[in-house]
Amino acid sequence: MVFNIQQHEREIFNLISDASKKLSCSTYVVGGYVRDRLLGRPSKDMDIVCVGSGIRLAEELASRLRPIPRVTVYKRFGTAMLKHEGLEIEFVGARKESYRYDSRKPAVEEGSLEDDQNRRDFTINALAVSLNEADFGMIIDPFDGLHHLEQKIIKTPLEPGNTFSDDPLRMIRAVRFATQLNFTIDETTFKAIPKYGNRINIVSKERITAELEKILASPEPSIGFKLLYDSQLLQIVFPELVALQGVEFRDGQGHKDNFYHTLQVVDNLCKKSQNIWLRWAALLHDIAKPATKRFQEGTGWTFHGHEALGATMVPRIFKRMRLPLDHKMRYVQKLVRLHLRPLSLTKENITDSAIRRLLFDAGEEIEDLMLLCEADITSKNHGKVKRYRENYNLVRRRLQEVEEKDKIRNWQPPISGLLIMNTFGIPPSRQIGILKNAIREAILDGEIPNDHEMAFQFLLKKGKEMGLVPVKNEVK
Repeated sequence: MVFNIQQHEREIFNLISDASKKLSCSTYVVGGYVRDRLLGRPSKDMDIVCVGSGIRLAEELASRLRPIPRVTVYKRFGTAMLKHEGLEIEFVGARKESYRYDSRKPAVEEGSLEDDQNRRDFTINALAVSLNEADFGMIIDPFDGLHHLEQKIIKTPLEPGNTFSDDPLRMIRAVRFATQLNFTIDETTFKAIPKYGNRINIVSKERITAELEKILASPEPSIGFKLLYDSQLLQIVFPELVALQGVEFRDGQGHKDNFYHTLQVVDNLCKKSQNIWLRWAALLHDIAKPATKRFQEGTGWTFHGHEALGATMVPRIFKRMRLPLDHKMRYVQKLVRLHLRPLSLTKENITDSAIRRLLFDAGEEIEDLMLLCEADITSKNHGKVKRYRENYNLVRRRLQEVEEKDKIRNWQPPISGLLIMNTFGIPPSRQIGILKNAIREAILDGEIPNDHEMAFQFLLKKGKEMGLVPVKNEVK
């Protein structure tokens, strides 16, 4: 394997080497940066370990760079960080750590490079490259990490129980790296995960969700979620997803396994979009199917209302997982709620009114909704898949036609509440809302065009029906 680095990175290494020589400390670049460079992957994060003060080394390097970067110091952790030419460089003194069983806060003391490598999560992340004058560029590999890179194996440097007990999040990180790199988790390492799985409960929700999101952001997230399921971690960190698993039969009739269906939908979507919140919507689109599953004689298994119930579950899941409770959550909620609507339009003669209502309800998210719906086609029946795709293409054409004609997407009311008050000389009241809703429904139903003049004439007519009389010189 070749340690490929950019010219500006080589210059940084030379400066770090000179700085560490001045401070009389041994210095190494370690971890993910080394791994990624050996794999030919890009990396913007660089971890520097020195046998000495990482903070002093960071400050000494900063004084040699132009322009001089700001050094952010974390005294509590004995670390420092600076940014230079697109790189984020973190410095830490070599250390060893020991943990109590019930704590994630280690007792930390100064140590050697060997101590620092021992505390790393996996052998491929324990690789170090010397930045010292005597052996500059030498790879220090105490745990056969180079071989594991070549064999594409995720393995703990120490006995898995020790590594996972020190930081239980490493169990999910093993899955994350296997998913991102398309590696295999070493058998002994994987078998230890169910044994220590309950330790994950002492890890913060934020850290767990960050790892889940990295799995979801990978090219094929199903790899990771299947590994989490098989290791029994998913049952702890995401029970709603696990509840989708399984097939129930009654009177010889079964239904598809909604867990594996969901993972296929996510994978399908990942081929079309990098939008992480759209991927969350795909992961959660059928989340309420277990709660809505019913068997009806003559019909079979049904999941009526799962889209509506699923939308109500989204905020609870986001809150528990410490995901943002803002427009991103509402975006996911909207797509979960609407994900069956385009499908319903493929099963009937598509009226302009139905298309207008979909455009109105989906708004800016209409294209993402269509991507989700198309990803939701997971049938193994090629004829059925072809038919669904043709139907969705028809829906797309009709959406475009109606939007060009009626401008419903991102619709703004052609008649304002202020205009209604001025027209009839009435104060703010329930009547204003009734009239605005009547105008909106008339436009969506195609009774009147999305036009100010026609909407105003409709307003006068509707107002008359409600006993309202226009005042003179009404403002249009």
